[in-house]
Amino acid sequence: MGERARETAEKLSWGRAAEKTLKVYNSALNQEGSNLTTNMPRDLPIGNGNLLINFDTDYNIRDIYYPYVGKENHTEDCVSRTGIWVDGSFAWIDSPEWLKEMGYESDSLVTHVTVTNPAIGLTLTFSDVVDFHRDIFFRRVDIANHRGHARDVRLFFHYELRILGNEIGDTIYYHPRLRALVMYKERRYFLASGKVNGRIGIDDWTTGRKKSEDKQGAWRDAEDGELGKVPLTCGFAEGVIGLYDTAVPARGNSTIYHWLAASTRFHGVEELDALVHERGPESLIMRTRDYWRAWVNKESLEFADLPTSILDLYRRSLLTIRVQTDNRGAIIASTDSDITKVLRDTYSYVWGRDGAFAAKALDMANYDEVSHEFFNFCANTITSEGYLLHKYTSDGCLAGHWMPWADEEGKLQLPIQEDETALVIYSLWHHYNKFHNVEFIRSHYRNLIKNAANFMVSYREPHTNLPAPSYDLWEERCGIHSFTVAAVWAGLQAAANFTEMFGEVALTKQYRQAATEIKEAAIEYLF
Repeated sequence: MGERARETAEKLSWGRAAEKTLKVYNSALNQEGSNLTTNMPRDLPIGNGNLLINFDTDYNIRDIYYPYVGKENHTEDCVSRTGIWVDGSFAWIDSPEWLKEMGYESDSLVTHVTVTNPAIGLTLTFSDVVDFHRDIFFRRVDIANHRGHARDVRLFFHYELRILGNEIGDTIYYHPRLRALVMYKERRYFLASGKVNGRIGIDDWTTGRKKSEDKQGAWRDAEDGELGKVPLTCGFAEGVIGLYDTAVPARGNSTIYHWLAASTRFHGVEELDALVHERGPESLIMRTRDYWRAWVNKESLEFADLPTSILDLYRRSLLTIRVQTDNRGAIIASTDSDITKVLRDTYSYVWGRDGAFAAKALDMANYDEVSHEFFNFCANTITSEGYLLHKYTSDGCLAGHWMPWADEEGKLQLPIQEDETALVIYSLWHHYNKFHNVEFIRSHYRNLIKNAANFMVSYREPHTNLPAPSYDLWEERCGIHSFTVAAVWAGLQAAANFTEMFGEVALTKQYRQAATEIKEAAIEYLF
């Protein structure tokens, strides 16, 4: 910051309260960081914009988000395991004796995970996928028997849930007509079922209390190869289902299917289960594989002599962005929930800045149908005063703030990062410049573009004409920052491009004049 701007900042005491907040934040990390799980990374996210599943590095299910990506995590701080029993021996897949290779099938959101246990002579190949259209999570398990005799193989799928983010009132029960385990609370329903050798429905089940100081948890019931068939547990509940193939051929193979349907009503999961019965799990897995391959290869782009590894990374990046994007436009920063152990908060939110850059990248790759929804999301969340607040949940609600509404003297300060507002307008101009979708721009011209531009013109520091104080990229310091200044300049130029297109001469002049003043002030005070 230049000397004159520094003097002004010192007079207004910009940033001191934020620095104190930062010290508290860092202190919490230093004190509690050692308690973070070693499985913090989330591998192999799969989803369809409503239902998102995350695995950890041990191949346990750690996050189930539904019906908004990044909003309600129904397995927060929980571990849902997969186990196998054969020849009187039992092992959970997350145990170290399994050799794991974890990845995706090419150009798809179908996993390809191979786990081998030489001690028991089995290799399991998993294909995990969330149907692209229906809210159903599928797991296809191909079992390879390396021994010279037929074997009784039993798979167990355990679900430890915190429906709606807490354990109060969670209910899990066995439904005999559906031959499935149903898990629900309020308007969130999950149904677990499967198929073995043409036989639909689960072979075994139990429900029970979760692990506590004096309880092992219902998941331990699987370790003797049979489940206790407890028909119902309410509150602090978990469940396990068993799918059995009692005659996997010698040096042969078998396939077991498991699915978890999600809905906001009971008859919804029943209807989804009936659909799987009618269509078969394999056909639904195949159609989703084909859908994502069509989606990620829809553009005939010229990649010149780039190596295959770069092209694979490009397509995987598109799929990863899409799976972290809610169908209603929220582009989520991260759906890794382990940070809640330290700060009781997550990064499962929408930041205008992050979304703007992701939307611009999607536009460059010709995925405007995804970026469209992001701009709709911003139009629905921008304040009447013309700025985006710090961050939002994926259903458009204001998320918890990390920045105060008052400075240390108790005076009002906006808890914003102004670059977030500016970059959305900047990204929207690039969107229009590529696709020329005038009707879409018209729908957001007044409430988003002009609203934001008018705020950026007015929200300036009177001594310098620079943008008035707001928080930096890392939510650490409130002040005048070079990146924010550049973003506001770009946002105003983009807004002026729009008003010029719509023939508003006076507004165009006003926006360009403000942008010029900001640029001149930046040269004088910041460089």
